[in-house]
Order: sequence, then structure tokens, then C-alpha cells
Amino acid sequence: QVQLVESGGGLVQAGGSLRLSCAASGRAFGDYAMGWFRRPPGKEREFVALINWKSSSTLYTDSVKGRFTISRDNAKNTVYLQMNSLTPDDTAVYYCARSYYANSNRNPREYEYWGQGTQVTVSS
Repeated sequence: QVQLVESGGGLVQAGGSLRLSCAASGRAFGDYAMGWFRRPPGKEREFVALINWKSSSTLYTDSVKGRFTISRDNAKNTVYLQMNSLTPDDTAVYYCARSYYANSNRNPREYEYWGQGTQVTVSS
């Protein structure tokens, strides 16, 4: 059984930064793509970023390009999301997820395991 535990969320002023972490239990973390998703208040869950199994490919939703960076450390079974220049529109619960595949896409149906989420609140 794989467990994903997010951390690093919190309250930050607009223009500030946060770094989210997602620690994974279980074996073979490095064999799978990892993604970050978010659910803004009152809205549907949406894709944020993904990274393939060997960090050779990343993908971002347009609204975070140039501000967010996804990375992973397979030796530590951890994926990160560095978030800079935050705006109130980034307020959401952020979830990490492990794909079924080594290379994946933004479709949440491609993700097998999900964390419980961490709240990010950006004040104006």
C-alpha cells in the first residue's frame, strides 16, 4: 500500500512563496510519474503540474508556468512543488498523486494514489 503525505502548506501574502513536499511510502517510487493537483474553494479539482519518473519531463498548467516548479528526489521518495509569486487565485487544497505510469498526463484518472491534501491560502 502506498501512502502520500503532503506538507508545507499555510498562509502567505500575495507575492510570497511556499514549498510543498509530498513524502511517499512504499517501494518503487522512482518508477512512476508524480503530479500535483489543487481544489480551489467552491471549484473542481484541477491539474497543476507533473513530473515523469526520471525528472526528464515536466508539465504545468498555464496559470502557474514560470511561477511554480515541480521536482523530485527519488532517493528520498519525495516530490516537491516550489511556488513563487503566489496570488489569491492560488488558494486551494493541494494534493499530490502517483500515476499508474512512468510517463503520464494531466488526466486525474491516470493517478492511482492520492494524498490527503495541504491547504494553501494566499491573502491579498
